[in-house]
This record gives sequence, C-alpha cells and structure tokens, in this order.
Amino acid sequence: MITNPIISLQGRHGLVTGIANDSSIAWGCAKAFRALGADLAVTYLNEKARPHVEPLARELDAAILMPLDVRVDGQVEAVFDRMAAEWGQLDFLLHSIAFAPKDDLHGRVVDCSKEGFLAAMDVSCWSFIRMAKLAEPMMKNGGSLFCMTYYGSQMVVENYNLMGPVKAALEASTRYLAAELGPKGIRVHAISPGPLKTRAASGIAEFDELLDKAQEKAPMRSRVSIEDVGRATAYLATDAARLITGETLYIDGGYHIID
Repeated sequence: MITNPIISLQGRHGLVTGIANDSSIAWGCAKAFRALGADLAVTYLNEKARPHVEPLARELDAAILMPLDVRVDGQVEAVFDRMAAEWGQLDFLLHSIAFAPKDDLHGRVVDCSKEGFLAAMDVSCWSFIRMAKLAEPMMKNGGSLFCMTYYGSQMVVENYNLMGPVKAALEASTRYLAAELGPKGIRVHAISPGPLKTRAASGIAEFDELLDKAQEKAPMRSRVSIEDVGRATAYLATDAARLITGETLYIDGGYHIID
C-alpha cells in the first residue's frame, strides 16, 4: 500500500508569477499545483490587473498575494522577503513573464531598437535569473524553477520576431542554471507550449493563423490548453521527476517534430 505518493505537492510552497486572467498559462499551472496540494503565493502586475487576479488567488486559497512588476526596483525582492518571513522556504517557482515593446515586436529583428531589445531581455530573461538567485537560499531541500518559452526560439516563426532571440537566451539560461544549481537539488526547466490564446499572444500578428497551422500539423491534431500545460508542469515539480533537469519540455501535441 502506498502511503506517501510521489505525485504530490502536499506540504510544498510555490510562487506563481504571470497570472493575468483565467486564460493565462500561469493560471493553468497554478490550478495544477494546487490540485496536488501545494500552498501558493501569487503575484499580479499592478493595481489595474489586481481585480482580475485576486478572485483567482482566492480560488487557490493563496496565502500570499502581492504586486510584481519586474521593471520596478525592489518588487521582486519584496515578494521573496514575504515568502521567507511567512514560509521560511520555497519548493518551486513559475516564471511566466514576457514583454517586448510593440514597435520592436512587430518589426524585423534587424530593425529593433537597442532599448526595445534590452527591455525584452530584462523582463523576459534576466528576471528569471534574478528570481533563481533569490530562490536558491530558500530551496533548502531542493526545488524546481520553471520558465515559459516557445518553439520560435529554435525555428524562425513568422511574426514572432524579436521574441525568438529572447526566448533562445532564456532556454540557454535554463540549461546553465540547471548545471549550476543541480548540486543543491534544484531543477530548472523551460516549458514550451504550443500556440495558446492568451493575452500575451494577442500581441503577435496573425496569431489565429498560427493556431490553425499548429492544430493541422501536430501529430495529435489537437490544440493545447492551459490545463495541459499545467498538469505537465506540476508533474515536473513533484518527486517523481527529481532527476529530470535542464530540459525544454514541449507541450504542443508533437508539433515541434514536424517539418
């Protein structure tokens, strides 16, 4: 008889960033973490976003709800200070944050501004490294760090533009963090879902065509849901996946293997 199932997050504490509404990938992940028994801290971007996120945090019985705009000095540190004070440790972290200025995102990579490129790298990549640095001393018994990427990091996807190089940097950072933090039992993964209708995706031109193409060409012939992403990510946070690290996990119905 199994008394302590390894597919469980009971007694674990996790931070979920990047929930904007109930269509967010981060929301799908948060629901899956909570379903496995985890206690969660949830962040919202700003006061304008709070009314959309607060009811979802209540559904999760989130112990901590705080603002987090990684462009505002001190906000990342404030979130980690609060978790340290209330929990004393952290077991997993989901970074589901990305940004690029519209003009730079909609234009050619060769035409992007220095300011736009640096802003995209700062929010979408460096903030994950910063969170890993702050999480490291709190993951006393090991843990898991997750970020969100996309296939456009590896192949040229029309209209993905500037985010392609940025996500490639994020995936490379994931591998280096996994190598550096692995001796402490901390695992690091980049999660790469297929196209999903989220608020962030709405900034990509001709996104509906991308959705249709992915469904048509993917071996599973099915669009990905935020629940699909959430369940797979939550599994990687459990002890069942304790020796899996440094991966870019595609949750796309196999689309990435098709020419």
